[in-house]
Order: sequence, then C-alpha cells, then structure tokens
Amino acid sequence: MKDHYLAEPPYTHGQAQRIGVLLINLGSPDAPTKQALKPYLREFLSDPRIVELPRWLWWPVLHGVILNTRPAKSAEKYATIWTKDGSPLRVHTERLAKLLQGSLGEKGMKQVLVTHAMRYGNPSIGKALTHLKEKGCGQILLLPLYPQYAASSTGSALDACYHQLLQIRNQPDIRTIKHFHDDASYINALAQSVRRYWSQHGQPDKLVLSFHGIPKFALERGDPYHCECLKTGRLLAEALQLDASRYEVCFQSRFGRAEWLQPYLANRLVELGKQKVRRIDVICPGFVADCLETLEEVAMEGKATFLSAGGKEFHYLPCLNDSPDWIETLSALVTHHLQGWIDSSPDDTQRQTSRQRALQLGAKQ
Repeated sequence: MKDHYLAEPPYTHGQAQRIGVLLINLGSPDAPTKQALKPYLREFLSDPRIVELPRWLWWPVLHGVILNTRPAKSAEKYATIWTKDGSPLRVHTERLAKLLQGSLGEKGMKQVLVTHAMRYGNPSIGKALTHLKEKGCGQILLLPLYPQYAASSTGSALDACYHQLLQIRNQPDIRTIKHFHDDASYINALAQSVRRYWSQHGQPDKLVLSFHGIPKFALERGDPYHCECLKTGRLLAEALQLDASRYEVCFQSRFGRAEWLQPYLANRLVELGKQKVRRIDVICPGFVADCLETLEEVAMEGKATFLSAGGKEFHYLPCLNDSPDWIETLSALVTHHLQGWIDSSPDDTQRQTSRQRALQLGAKQ
C-alpha cells in the first residue's frame, strides 16, 4: 500500500537535534522570459489569498486572458532589473540566509540551520522544509520576510508551510513570526539606512514611504495590514525626527478594477510634481529586499512619472537587503523567538546517554 505521507529521513538514536529557521520571501521567475513568467504567474494568481474571487468567475479570466497576455509584458519588466546572478530578490534572500547563519553561529547557536524559500517559484517551500527535516531539524521557526502582516503575503506563506506539513508523518515543532512592523531594531535599521543615504546625498523636501497595496475590502474585513503600514511610517518618521509635512505614506501596485488602499503612489507622484516639489525621496519599508516592485515600478516608473509631472529630483532609497544593521536585527528577532528551544537543546553527553538507553531497550540504532 502506498504511504500517504512523505518518507521520513533515517534516524539514529542520540543523533544531534537541530533547529531550523526558514526565511520565506515572495519569489520570482527563473528567468526574465515569457516562458518562465507563465508558470510563475499561474502559481501566483491561482492563490486564493491573492485573488479572492470565486473560481468559476476568475478561472476564465486568468487562463483565457491574463496568462496569454501578461507573461510577455512582465518579462520585459523583469529584464530591466535582472542581474548576472539572477533575480535581485532571490539573490538578496539567499545572501540574507547565509549571513544570518553566520551571525547566529558567531553567537554560539551552532545547532541552528538557516535556509530560505519562495512562496512562488524556486526554491519552493516544500523542498526547503524537506531539507530541514533531512538535516535533523525537529523544531522549525517560520519567518515570512514581510514586516507588516497581510493575509495575501504572510498568510499565504504560512498556508503553504501548513499544506506541506499535512504530508509529514513525524511533524516538527513549529513556531511562526507573524510580523515585525513595529520592532524597535527594525525601525532603527530603516532609520540608519535613511541617515546614511542623506549623509551622502542631502535631504529631500519630502520623504515618501510606499507600501505594496491591497484591496480596500481586505481592510474592511479585518486585515491589519493598513494599520501596520501606518504605524511603521509613523515610527520611522519619529526616528528621523520628521514632522507631518516632511513625509507621507502611499500604496503601490494596484491590480484590477476594485478600489485599493489609498493614496495611490502614482497619483501622488503626479500631484507632487505639479506642485513643483523640488526633490522627493521614496523608500519602501514593506520590502526587506529589492525586487521588481521597488526597482522597476518605483525607481524607474515612479521617477519618470514624477519628473514628467514637473518634479526636479527623484531619489529611490534601497531596501535593507543585506546591510549589517538588518542582519543584526534579523539575528536578534530570531534569537528572541528561539527562546526555550535553544536553552533546552541537549548536549553531547545527554545525547549519548539517551542513545545507550535506547539500545539497551532494543533499539536497532
């Protein structure tokens, strides 16, 4: 009879137990081509957390129109930001996992294994969790790399993890980090990145904080995302000592005909340009790594929109990416959520004692 569950990795009594940390980001296609974009967009837009429409209504639109027209357009956009190492989002996330592994190791947490996965595309969440299981991780911390919680981002990432757990016979202990939008270290890392940029390039007339948008109905149905974005914006402005006239919060990436969170970034860029605001700086505190939305939609399209409307200077401030402040913030965040697991990890003597007892009771290994 075929086993309903995935095969368990080999186990030896007394083997060292490890603790896994899984960093989860949105994802990107494998290449900036129409052929690579089609399966990526199919997976992304088939997620009921992303498009909350009945399948009978959405499926004909997705498969009959969008997947036959959008891949080519999206591929052109990805081509403008692609690097020799691949997708910026994937490169930054992979680098982040390696640097976090090193940071935790320097703090003595040698039993912690850090890896990364993408909600859509590769490396997949399923493969990442399987890898952690194979490496002996009986406890896993799930960390979606979205500072502000939204059902369509963090919620979807955790859905994918839970779905994978349904296939595991001997499930690991699981902890999750829901959000870190108001974490003091995160706000400080953002503020430090802004200060460093301003020390080199001077200050703008206005700092615009642009977050990924979601449909307004999500807010009305109880999604906390809007409130968490506003709180991040307020805390960052306070850290930078900006009064209300020096900054504002906007939302980008509207899709479809429904009303989304406002004000829309594109509209505000036009208005600010027409008001002859000399210089604006734009930062995206909802993204920890630069990606298509930040590099193409904001840094390229946003700049063109502002300048064509009459603005003089547009500066895009990079995401935290793999900056030292961000690595230290992430390390502290993970360390806090591993309390109890780290403290209770058995040492070599305890493991050997456990193994001997198991063998005396008839264990084969």
